[in-house]
Order: sequence, then C-alpha cells, then structure tokens
Amino acid sequence: MKRITIVMALIIASVASAFTASAQFRFGLKAGVAINSLHFNSEAFDADNRAGFTAGAMMEFTVPVVGLGFDLSAMYVRRNSQWLENNNLTKDNRDYIDIPLNLKWKINVPLINNIVRPYLLTGPTFSFLTSAKSAGEAWTNKKFDTSWNFGFGAELVKHVQLTASYSIGMTKALKTIGATGTSNIDGHNRYWTVTAAYLF
Repeated sequence: MKRITIVMALIIASVASAFTASAQFRFGLKAGVAINSLHFNSEAFDADNRAGFTAGAMMEFTVPVVGLGFDLSAMYVRRNSQWLENNNLTKDNRDYIDIPLNLKWKINVPLINNIVRPYLLTGPTFSFLTSAKSAGEAWTNKKFDTSWNFGFGAELVKHVQLTASYSIGMTKALKTIGATGTSNIDGHNRYWTVTAAYLF
C-alpha cells in the first residue's frame, strides 16, 4: 500500500511539474472603452449609459494543454454617469484604479489556434476611487467597491486579445448623504468593458 501511495504521489508531482514547466506567463498592455450605468434601488431614478475609457497593464498565466489560467490587470478607469431624479439631472465623473482578476479558459480549436483562439472569463474586480468623493450636495462616491465580471473574447495570432465583459456591482458605489431626504437610496455600478490588449 505504501508503495502504491508513493508511486501515485510521484506521478501527480511529475504531472504538476510538467504543467508548471510548460505554462505560459506573459505581460501586456491593454486599453479600451468602459460603458457605465448606475443601478439604483429605487424606480424614481433613471440612469443613462455613459461612455468612459480604461488603460493599463496586464499579466496572464495559462496552462497550454487544458487552456485554463488567469489574468490579472491594473487599470485606470474613467466612469461617467448621469441620472434623473424628479427631472433633475445629476452628472458624476469618477476615476478608479481597477484590479480585475479573472479565471480564463482558452478554447482549443484545432488547426486555427495559431490564428484565432476564443476564450471565456469570469472573476471579481476590485475598484479603488482616486477622484473626489463628492458627487453633488446629496451624493457621495464610495472609496472602494467590488464587481463580478462575465466575459468572452478572442486571441489573434497569439499576441492580440480582444475582450468584451459585463460587470455587476456587488457593493455600493454611490449613496445619498441625506441632504434630500433620500438617505436609503444607493447605486451599484453596472458596466460593459471592451478592450484590446497586446501580450509580449
């Protein structure tokens, strides 16, 4: 029994070492468009989709045989928002440092992998506010919020990655401070991000 256990442990260790040795670890630059819309917990608020931008750096770790891995990015993001409350328009432009960490699965498509390879991704984004907290007299932006991403994309000629993802805010990004008597109203980020990245 001991011998079987030792043999199994050696086999597992060998396979794990082979995966680690053949794994691809790459760095790259990424930029794109962020289309943001705040989701309020009240029907009295009507938010529009507003376009912003994002740019930063990323790294990617992939195990070639199974195509599983992850990517981690550090991105500067400008999120522009506007919403109506009783026909009063409020605009809020927020700057963040986003840290998305996604599990990524590159789908193996024989014969064309070297030209184009599709992938799926999902994972959290941790957002740190870098602009002023105030969003008018009645609102304040939270210093930190978290979202969950669902996305897809394609890698072209092994270097260029085109990605589209949708993120759902899991924590408050914006809340009232009671100046208008609506202190129980808060907003969560919901946004599309479309990016292009070049990996070295």
